[in-house]
Amino acid sequence: MSNRKLHFDTLQIHAGLDKHDKTGARGLAIYPTAAYRFKTCDYAASLFELSEPGNIYTRLQNPTTSAYEERVAALYDGAGALAVSSGMSAILITLTGLASAGCNIVASPFLYGGTYNQFRHTLRRLGIEVRIAPEPGPEAIGALIDADTRAVFVESMGNPTCAVPDLEDIGRVAAARKVPFVVDNTFGACGYLCNPFEWGANIVVDSATKWINGHGTAMGGVIVDGGNFDWTGFPGIDCPSEGYHGLNLHEAFGRQAFIVKCRVDGLRDLGTCPSAFDSYLMALGLETLSLRVRHEVESTRRLAEHLRGHRAVKRVSYVGFPDHPGHDNAQKYFRFGASAVLNVELQGSLESTVRFVEALELLAHMTMIGDSISVVTHPASTTHKQLSEADLAKAGVTPTLLRISLGLEDADDIIADFEQAFQKAGLV
Repeated sequence: MSNRKLHFDTLQIHAGLDKHDKTGARGLAIYPTAAYRFKTCDYAASLFELSEPGNIYTRLQNPTTSAYEERVAALYDGAGALAVSSGMSAILITLTGLASAGCNIVASPFLYGGTYNQFRHTLRRLGIEVRIAPEPGPEAIGALIDADTRAVFVESMGNPTCAVPDLEDIGRVAAARKVPFVVDNTFGACGYLCNPFEWGANIVVDSATKWINGHGTAMGGVIVDGGNFDWTGFPGIDCPSEGYHGLNLHEAFGRQAFIVKCRVDGLRDLGTCPSAFDSYLMALGLETLSLRVRHEVESTRRLAEHLRGHRAVKRVSYVGFPDHPGHDNAQKYFRFGASAVLNVELQGSLESTVRFVEALELLAHMTMIGDSISVVTHPASTTHKQLSEADLAKAGVTPTLLRISLGLEDADDIIADFEQAFQKAGLV
């Protein structure tokens, strides 16, 4: 039975497993090896010239990681996937694989703070300009695209505002200009809540540390190639490769050309590979992803409804409510029309917000989302600390704003924890 005849809940368990493994093992094997024996010198040469598939060195691939990558690609119905060591390295390898010095990337203004810093500082030092659109709409993004643009980049749900861009219209704009459309789909939970490929995306990146892993036990990122972009004439892909004796990746690998480039150039040179054990933890986390996310989305809705109108709360920003700016797009692009994250702006001051956070007993104060433990984050002092006041305002981050990521606890216990913390903080 082909993968596409199976539902998401089934693929997250079965995709990538070798059912012909001679051991008969039910679980995925962990291969803690750095290198691999070559059968012959000719075989080794064919591996290094990319004419034959196989394992060379774990910086490039590992059997455990390959099984995990196959599972991710199946969940997205993509042409291929590449596991890396973090979500930030997924973005870095993707964008440096598309652009070089003198080129530019056009991005939405609603970005995770770490992504903002990579764009504004690291990529700039590499000579890659990132143009942040003043608005997230397709018109504002399209106006910044020119002949040197090598990607359009958005988050399927902005961090921390939960803003949801119009993926389909932005995808049309990028396609019309023949520019790859890259979507950070971390909030889309590996395609379960949102699959950007259905709406015109060409490349997806995820922070696997979040919902894919789901238990806060490992760092990781993943790049998925939709196999739906025509790389004909694209610099660095449809051209002789200096690193592989003139091999043209587009001619050799077709719709998988980009994901191959990320592996053979990105991992080879930047070295941001995951360990076999981390890949195992990610694959294991995927087996329960849909079950966890359904519970977390429902708990988020219950908490949002409890806090709406609460005297200690100035504003609840929850994409499941009709008054959220991203509500209509979330209804279109996200399963359940919602997510497992909400933002709460408290009454009071920075000082009272700090007292509230420190009074919570169940929610962990961390820079994390998508964990089995519910998490509270104060973006102004953590994830977005490096941003200027102007950039904070653009990102919608205020001194009393809290990002809440619901875990697997009972929602009634989380609500009770909020109430006791409101009391201790003097907000009620």
